[in-house]
Amino acid sequence: MHELVERMKKKDIRALARAITMVENDHSEKLELLSDVFSQQKNAVYVGLTGSPGAGKSSLVNRLITQIRNEGKTVAVIAVDPTSPFSGGALLGDRVRMNEHFNDDGVYIRSMATRGSLGGLARATKDAIRVCDAYGFDVILVETVGVGQSELDIMKIVDTTAVVLTPNSGDVLQIFKAGIMEIADLFVINKADLHGFGKLKALLKELVMMTATETYEVPIVKTITTENKGIDKLWNKLKEHHDYLYSTKEGKRKRVFQQELEVYELIREEIWRDVQGFIENRHEVQPIEADADPYQLARDWYARWKKEGDWKNEEG
Repeated sequence: MHELVERMKKKDIRALARAITMVENDHSEKLELLSDVFSQQKNAVYVGLTGSPGAGKSSLVNRLITQIRNEGKTVAVIAVDPTSPFSGGALLGDRVRMNEHFNDDGVYIRSMATRGSLGGLARATKDAIRVCDAYGFDVILVETVGVGQSELDIMKIVDTTAVVLTPNSGDVLQIFKAGIMEIADLFVINKADLHGFGKLKALLKELVMMTATETYEVPIVKTITTENKGIDKLWNKLKEHHDYLYSTKEGKRKRVFQQELEVYELIREEIWRDVQGFIENRHEVQPIEADADPYQLARDWYARWKKEGDWKNEEG
């Protein structure tokens, strides 16, 4: 058993933070660590909150933390922030908006930068969730960057996805364009005291009716975080969906689907790591130039890497 996992079993919060850092930095011991982490999972509730910037996701998470803590449950929050394409840095400002929970031992808040990954999610987000689960948190909330279509990736890593919208923000158009209806297990109309709430709710109802099944209809929850309204109903609906998933064939189907996607992604990462190392260590590989044909280069580099791999296998 990895030393960090042993320390996490004793509720060492520094070991938790160190484990997530190792995952983020792709440490050489990452796979060994994660294999031990996986064996310690306690089946926490995984909830994702996504939506356009300015929808009030962080304020909503802040209120949800209080609601969950009032039930005596512990909470981990993974807040994924966008990385600057120029500096490579990230604002990581979500913890500022949740500062009232800083001194609560039952709450852990971790900001992660996307580091350029698609889907508004850091590549290491899934692994960070598993680490928090192994530590023993009852609920893990994932707040993602609102970046439109690529937000679809959140459905791969959480049990329940809540899409947060606000009146008069044009979000409904994004729903049609990005296919977010496919990932929404629940809609939250936040800032529901603003003009346009009725129109947005009516449009959402039409969308929900088109996608409803015999066993599940996507609920629409009204919240006003500034007045702490609707948070209890939101939490109850999130729990209801979790119960639905774990008491039906749909729940098993979704978990198998997620596991399959994760296995494929891990294989792709390992292959790319090998190919990249080969390219970086082989001076005879043709360098990239401004007018280079990327398709031909990709074929050439892949063929060279595969040939070396075949040669090594024969030698072995």
